[in-house]
Amino acid sequence: MTSSPDRLTDCVLVLRPDDHVGVATTDLQSGTTLALDDGGALVVRQSVPRGHKLAVRPAACGDQVRKYGQSIGRATLDIAVGDHVHTHNLGMDDAERAYEFGTARVTLPPPAQERTFQGYRRSDGRWGTRNYVGIVTSVNCSASTARLIADQFRGAVLDEFPHVDGVVALTHDTGCGLVPTSEGAQITRRTLRGYADHPNMAALLVLGLGCEMLPAQSLLDGLELPADKPVRTLVIQENGGIRATVRAGVEAIRDMLPSIDALRRETAPASALVLGLNCGGSDGYSGITANPALGHASDLLVAQGGTSILAETPEVFGAEHLLLRRAVSREVGERLLTRIDWWKQYTAAGGGTLDNNPSPGNKAGGLTTILEKSLGAVAKGGTAELTAVHEYAEPVTERGFTFMDTPGYDPVSVTGIVAGGSTVVVFTTGRGSVLGCKPTPSIKVATNTATYLRMREDMDLNAGRIVDGTATVESVGEELFEKILSVASGEQTVSEELDLGADEFVPWQLGAVT
Repeated sequence: MTSSPDRLTDCVLVLRPDDHVGVATTDLQSGTTLALDDGGALVVRQSVPRGHKLAVRPAACGDQVRKYGQSIGRATLDIAVGDHVHTHNLGMDDAERAYEFGTARVTLPPPAQERTFQGYRRSDGRWGTRNYVGIVTSVNCSASTARLIADQFRGAVLDEFPHVDGVVALTHDTGCGLVPTSEGAQITRRTLRGYADHPNMAALLVLGLGCEMLPAQSLLDGLELPADKPVRTLVIQENGGIRATVRAGVEAIRDMLPSIDALRRETAPASALVLGLNCGGSDGYSGITANPALGHASDLLVAQGGTSILAETPEVFGAEHLLLRRAVSREVGERLLTRIDWWKQYTAAGGGTLDNNPSPGNKAGGLTTILEKSLGAVAKGGTAELTAVHEYAEPVTERGFTFMDTPGYDPVSVTGIVAGGSTVVVFTTGRGSVLGCKPTPSIKVATNTATYLRMREDMDLNAGRIVDGTATVESVGEELFEKILSVASGEQTVSEELDLGADEFVPWQLGAVT
């Protein structure tokens, strides 16, 4: 007796009725017959790995190919129903997209109840989710000294200070050899000042060498730090060298610890949270599971009066028209377009283009063009209106859904978001990124169950259940929102359990080094 063929809807996700492609939820072998709802059948013409695209409608060479109801590229060969659609038959679509400003603004429904978390109240009115001592270095020449100081506070030495989350040395590769007024120097300075002023930094040691172009004191000049934040500045050349500076730095931090440990968590409104949205190691499921679930969680936070920050400008290229429709004003929308234009010039100057952004891992996971990747990436931003667009590491002071101009490279992007004030980060990944980002906790969400099970000790939540059919985008989004509140209240993430997040401090470096 011949068994009935599998149904297309059981093993392929077609996201919009007029899409040319669906996403395979299991490995499909060449020759497999899939039953259609109208009584017909589809024969798989080439093997399609899970997460990759199967043609469910034909496209002639040169035609646009749609997914999410949007063009993800143009066919470079004739595509027949049942074909595997990927880099061998799909290329970039360079057609101009129609830009509209503010035509798709929505008012989020009011929350059923005002939610809270347990945070650290700072004297300037902000709330922290962690209680760190930060060692901020003005130049790479002070990096080793900073690490030597921080290493003195590893392990049992902090056991008598249970309300201190740690001492983190934020070291980097620049701070000198830059023209002080250049864009690159200003970005470095802005990033370091953002960390110095971060509400998760309960105390601060600023460490410099003494002859750098960005002096240690310049990281504090003009900053209105909270009155209850202890701050010390040490300069290696003035303090007698590395050994003397390490002794002085250790003594300074020991003096800070009792007052920091005396701080206690208090009930804070969810509106005080600043949520960073990021993705890395994306795959064909990212835009179907984890990213839209995170978008739903972002909407829930924004509805509470909170703030979320989308980033990675190269990974919204091709989907920027969707964000423009949500902009609260033409000015906000044009700020986004200005940053995209900057990126076009920046990549061209480096001999590249924005349309070849997907990495080898992205492509192995089923993503073909930057258009496809971007359409899935912007889903992290939910549906809320876009209230502001910021340059890299600028302080994000507006409430609601915002955007920050960052590269797509994960550590650099998240460093900018944290410098902007993010107190919790959610990081979605299909292939399995393992990023931490002290002093802000990073919640990692797997887009598919296979990655979650393979890397269980590195993931906080499995959004693959959406494809498995055991959860919905909304239910996972709500679960993620609860996770955000719990982590903001002190629950450790897996990256924190592994003590990750210091080496991932990577400020964006621009400009000539002299």
